[in-house]
Amino acid sequence: MAHIGFIGLGIMGTPMARHLQDAGHIVVTSKFSIPPRQELLDNGLQFVETPEALAETVDTIILMLPDTPEVKDVLFGENGVAYGLSKGKLVIDMSSISPIETKEFARKVRETGAEYVDAPVSGGEVGAKNASLSIMAGGSEASFERALPLFQLMGKNITLVGDCGDGQVTKVANQIIVALTIEAVSEALVFASKAGADPARVRSALMGGFASSRILEVHGERMVKRTFEPGFRISLHQKDLNLALQGAKALGVSLPNTAATQELFNQCAANGDSGLDHSGLVKALERMANHPVA
Repeated sequence: MAHIGFIGLGIMGTPMARHLQDAGHIVVTSKFSIPPRQELLDNGLQFVETPEALAETVDTIILMLPDTPEVKDVLFGENGVAYGLSKGKLVIDMSSISPIETKEFARKVRETGAEYVDAPVSGGEVGAKNASLSIMAGGSEASFERALPLFQLMGKNITLVGDCGDGQVTKVANQIIVALTIEAVSEALVFASKAGADPARVRSALMGGFASSRILEVHGERMVKRTFEPGFRISLHQKDLNLALQGAKALGVSLPNTAATQELFNQCAANGDSGLDHSGLVKALERMANHPVA
């Protein structure tokens, strides 16, 4: 049993923290965090005043925050985590943020004598609740081995990719593949439906062939059944593709289909759909075709 600091108790962070509690760990948060859900309070969630005080209180601090600016603020803002760090402490950032800035965050944290692991996740709210997240880690071998028992309480497919920042690079790559596959499934089902075929049966047929994928299975069904309640919101996927395009610009790499898919997400957002599940990307293509899949 250990005291684990956890900042970012939102849709993803709450079930992740609950798994730590269920394993016998005491989870501590700071008042920077959004108000926690009752289930965490009932299970013994503890509070300290600031992220700095949290870092002084515990040896391991986990962050699960929306974007790069929030991580930067929690780590290095007024009363930030970095000011409470010392040799032997470990910061694990499980947010999905900029790989470039992650390398700088890691450098600054390591200057305090503490260690840093970036460990973004894939699997959404369902994966967080089921402790089946894919975890893509960047950091030293020793830091990863220290974090691994905690990762195993929250996820299943856990990989040390490389040093700090490489976990975030992997997450961005993941989000490129997911976005472009959602776009491909959307195009296929809009085409099939407009041609007069039953999109549900087309999807079922495709599931038995080389076009089969988890996204065709899950998100294709969402498109057919019109169930766009968010597991992972369009607005969050926009953020991740922005990271991809910003990184590509810095590296001098062209990502033409990523840019095109981002424009479709932007169209959805302009039409009030940014809070939908990212499978709602199909709505952009439906508007252009003047034809809904279902």
